[in-house]
Order: sequence, then C-alpha cells, then structure tokens
Amino acid sequence: HAIFACTTLIAADISKLRIKLVRQDKGIWVEVPKKQHAVLDKPNEYQNRIQFVEAWINSKLLRGNTYVLKGRAPGGDVTSLYVLHPDLVTTLISDSGEVFYRLQKDNLAGLEEGNVIIPASEIIHDRFNCLFHPLVGLSPIYACGLSAVHGLNIQKNSVNFFGNMSRPSGILTAPGEIPDDTAKRLKDRWEENYGGNKIGKVAVLGSDLKYLPVTMSAEDSQLVEQLKMSAEIVCSTYHVPKHKVI
Repeated sequence: HAIFACTTLIAADISKLRIKLVRQDKGIWVEVPKKQHAVLDKPNEYQNRIQFVEAWINSKLLRGNTYVLKGRAPGGDVTSLYVLHPDLVTTLISDSGEVFYRLQKDNLAGLEEGNVIIPASEIIHDRFNCLFHPLVGLSPIYACGLSAVHGLNIQKNSVNFFGNMSRPSGILTAPGEIPDDTAKRLKDRWEENYGGNKIGKVAVLGSDLKYLPVTMSAEDSQLVEQLKMSAEIVCSTYHVPKHKVI
C-alpha cells in the first residue's frame, strides 16, 4: 500500500503542474507561444496532458526508466508522444558509443512489428538513480523491495488468521505416547471435523488430549509496529513524508 500511495501521490502532484516550454533567444530563455507546443497539451490520441505525465512519472518511479517515443510528421516535426512499456524497450550501445533503442511491438504507439531499432534522437529516455550504469535507471523499489514484501506477508498472514475465525493453528497433545496410526487417525479426524469451512465448531477431546495454539499473537509479534515500519521504510526511499501515506 505504501508503494502505491507514494507513486500515485507523486505522479498526481507532478501531473497538475503546467508544462512550460522555453527556448533561447539571444542568450535569454523565453517561453514559447502555446500554439507552438500543442503536442504537449495533447500528446497522443488516447491520453491528455495529465494522463501522459502520470504515465511518465509512474514508469520512472516503478521501473526506474521512462521511454517516450516521438511520432513525427512527414516534415520532421514531432506531432505525438508515447510512453512505452519498459519491458518493450532495450537500450543498445554501438562499438563507437552511439546509443540506440530496440522496440518491441506496441499497437498503441503505432509499432506494428517487433525488434525495431531506432536512434536515440527518437526516444526521450528519462532515467532515475543510475547507480551502476548511466543508461540504466533503478526504481526506489530496489531499496525498499524487502520492506514491501515484509508488509505484504504481514497482511497475508492477517487475512489467513481472520479467515480462520481468529483462531491460531495449533497441535494436539496427549499425556502418553501415541502410536503412529492413532496419531494419523486423530489428525485426519480433526481436519475433517474442524478444518476448512467447519472452523468454529465445538470440539470434544477425550483421553486427556489438549489443544495448544502455536501461532504468535499479534501483540507478541508486534504486528502493527512491524507493518508501520515497513511502510516508513518505503516512504523514506520515495522521500515522501510518512504522514501523507500512513
């Protein structure tokens, strides 16, 4: 939940900002008239500006890389922009150091065939946290992935626990030695009568048998504190104040 909250919060906030396109005029940066950057207001036929920016930022935050394909008119002007799925793009470097991109089939972006290689001039590659290679970005999930899995495992355990009518798993004990065939018979009978959707029925135990729970309680395992800690670690990697998420 923390990763979802952080990425959507950041993407939504950035997408609300207006795009200011500027150019140099005699050494001074001046804003370009609105009519000259219509492609930024409507980047493609299926996204508006806000949706386009959200897709851009979400790809960068979740995968560490955003690849935007430029669509050009016959005269060479950029008339459309498409945020590509990161799994459909491979960065290539020639022996001379030139950068190319291999694109797979993407009908939304007008790529009707796969394994198309195009020069870097036709791709906007926005990368994040290039720790190991300048053309390979890393998502914050690289740092908080274990914490995210930790939180998921806590919630899955809670789902199973409350789906079990808040009754912990346990063992049946007897005061003396139990033959293997008797132990198997008792186990099968217990699971048949009190397992699955029969959980919650009254059990009658004879021969001084006792049921002992073996699952740690939420209090003993500090469940809430552990879940909160995992969310705080995620927030720290995304540089999001925890009060906005937790």
